[in-house]
Amino acid sequence: MNFQQWISPEIYNMTSEMENHPQDRVALRWISDQAEMEEITYGDLLKQANRLAAGLSSLGLVKGDRVLVMVPRRIIAYVIYIACLKLGMAIIPSSEMLRAKDLEYRLRHSQARAVIVWNETTSEVEKIDADLPSLAHRIVAGPQGDEAVPGEGWLHVQQLMQGQPDVLPAVETHRDDIAILAYTSGTTGNPKGVVHSHGWAYAHLRIASTLWLDVQPSDVVWATAAPGWQKWIWSPFLSVLGKGATGLIYSGSFHPQRYLQLMQQQRINVLCCTPTEYRLMAKTDDLGHFDLSSLRSAVSAGEPLNQEVIEIFRRHFELTIRDGYGQTESTLVIGSLSGAPVRIGSMGQSIAPGLVVVIDKDGQPQPAGEVGDIAVHKDMPALFREYYKDEGRKEANLRGDYFVTGDRASVDEEGYFWFEGRSDDIIISSGYTIGPFEVEEALMKHPSVRECAVVASPDEIRGHVVKAFVVLKDASQSSPELVKELQNHVKTWTAPYKYPRKVEFVADLPKTNSGKIRRIELREQEKRNG
Repeated sequence: MNFQQWISPEIYNMTSEMENHPQDRVALRWISDQAEMEEITYGDLLKQANRLAAGLSSLGLVKGDRVLVMVPRRIIAYVIYIACLKLGMAIIPSSEMLRAKDLEYRLRHSQARAVIVWNETTSEVEKIDADLPSLAHRIVAGPQGDEAVPGEGWLHVQQLMQGQPDVLPAVETHRDDIAILAYTSGTTGNPKGVVHSHGWAYAHLRIASTLWLDVQPSDVVWATAAPGWQKWIWSPFLSVLGKGATGLIYSGSFHPQRYLQLMQQQRINVLCCTPTEYRLMAKTDDLGHFDLSSLRSAVSAGEPLNQEVIEIFRRHFELTIRDGYGQTESTLVIGSLSGAPVRIGSMGQSIAPGLVVVIDKDGQPQPAGEVGDIAVHKDMPALFREYYKDEGRKEANLRGDYFVTGDRASVDEEGYFWFEGRSDDIIISSGYTIGPFEVEEALMKHPSVRECAVVASPDEIRGHVVKAFVVLKDASQSSPELVKELQNHVKTWTAPYKYPRKVEFVADLPKTNSGKIRRIELREQEKRNG
């Protein structure tokens, strides 16, 4: 395996490639849910970031300091990230949905020296009554005005930028220096701090941004992830600005018709959405009325995208949504790459031969068709450096030369990966091993189903049976007859033993803040009820 092309120069800062684009090119276009619009060029974006970096430096913040950033989909989010990274500080991306206890843990664990938050979320920081001796600066980034002042002890980013220079060289950073400290939302215990270096960003730009998203400088790119998540750094931030494209920022909530309308109006060329967003858009009654002819690259990541959804977009727009797989701990490592043959229903192929494999419990590659653990070679340049302050935890997930992801799949003779589910999601019923995704895939092909999730439900005879939680397009259709119809429908699409013996109609499904279905919540519910 040759990873040399993805290894960054020894001295490298992830913002350096953002400085090489035409200064007058539009970098970002922000649109509100009220149709307000604001644009900024690369030249002005970098000037603002330099002024803020100088202001932060004047507070005594230096290379290596950790800073927690919690801001919404706004242009200022990009300014803050560039400013902090140019100073060599480590950013802790944080969702606005986090509460005081979540923030306290991150601030204490990271020993952060500053927080930069939006006006509406300062109250959560104020609620923290624990002593945080490392936290020296509280900075607010939202609208200015008396009604928006959070109280004593807070500075505003605009104050810090006043009178500062437009030009500021980046602090010299080594490729192994920490750039991002991303906390994962684990299902049990405290979240893990995932350390990414500046060198990770170099590899990401050459892998996900180039081989998968296929971002060109002339593109208008819409990646819908929100700041606070590693996926925002992947696509809206790094892939857009690193490639010199124009990024669309939409700060409104998700509505399928509104998203489709924006794609049409803004002539979007590259789209990166969550599977949930694609699923709901695919169920829109007037989908075919929208003009998406500008869209040439559409990708999905976060969890597998249902085959039925891919086929709907193909049928209406002659466009194939390409799946991709990665984790907070890496970048894209499996995907349907731009220009490569797409196998619908597959996760795609490893981005390089031997980089990702399916292994057994002894760390040996599984033969074609056998289910095992997805594992990434430990020397992959875009694999995380370590779990912060958790010595040995990364090593505990190594099996031979591979980092085990916790997801299960099989790989076919041609190298295409086929997702089975999280290790915890696999259902064992009467000795049969059943991956939930295959059952969900079959259910999604039924015209009455909007969304679904499949989990194990305790059963005295079989140990567990397959249970499906189903969100209908029309809730009034709920009936015992429809349950039977859905069960028979699954039997026609997959092996009959996999059909859901239990079906429950629900108004919605529990999801993480990033839109992934929380099957663990449904499993725990079934355990309690069982």
